[in-house]
Amino acid sequence: MITYEYPLHERIRTLLRLEDLFEKALYFAEAEGPLEHHVSLVTLFEILEISSRADLKFDLVQELERQRQILLSFRNNPDISEEALNGALYEIEQASTALLAMHGKTGQHLRENEWLMGIKNRASIPGGVCEFDLPSYHFWLNRDAAQRRNDLMGWIKPLLPINAGLSIVLRLLRASGRPERQVAPRGAFQQMLSGRSTLLIRLRLSREHAAVPEISANKYALNIRFTVPDTDMRPKQTEADIDFELTYCNL
Repeated sequence: MITYEYPLHERIRTLLRLEDLFEKALYFAEAEGPLEHHVSLVTLFEILEISSRADLKFDLVQELERQRQILLSFRNNPDISEEALNGALYEIEQASTALLAMHGKTGQHLRENEWLMGIKNRASIPGGVCEFDLPSYHFWLNRDAAQRRNDLMGWIKPLLPINAGLSIVLRLLRASGRPERQVAPRGAFQQMLSGRSTLLIRLRLSREHAAVPEISANKYALNIRFTVPDTDMRPKQTEADIDFELTYCNL
């Protein structure tokens, strides 16, 4: 199954982008090669651009506290595992504490590093980080892999509370909905939302279907058009009936 997600709120859109960037930055930081470490660093610059929004940290702390209060209301509920509840509450409290301990503007430690900012400025230019443009960066890429990895993790680590906080929020959001089986006759599906409060739409599709969902939605209606993937031509709507799994998620 392939899962597609479509956010209906800008805040969720930002969290999904950051989740994707953190996953890539950490994955490539753990690799050995200089090219992988270059990708990790460039991805870190993208994280810096997004996470520097002044209200991101506040939004995460606020949402975590709201979720904590919701979980506390389940205390002494015989249908809820106290052990699981306590574990979730502990995780939320740890994430909130780490976020509140972040002082100053997010990513300030990166902005104060003139060497990194020089690379960041050149990285926005196509081919701008060639060895003749940035010989000191070329030297760093040729250092021992363990040293490069240590540097990368040192730059990424102060931002990890953001990753931990958004991971909890997105996990709770994804778990909030109930999957529904649906069918798109000849690749077209529409459903009125009728005032349904939704922050994220999740669609799961079997890999056997050679179709890609194009999703558009607002507070009134959801429209999905399944197209035949084609890398050479404009995608065309499939003529086949497509069965899929649809989930509306909301916090």
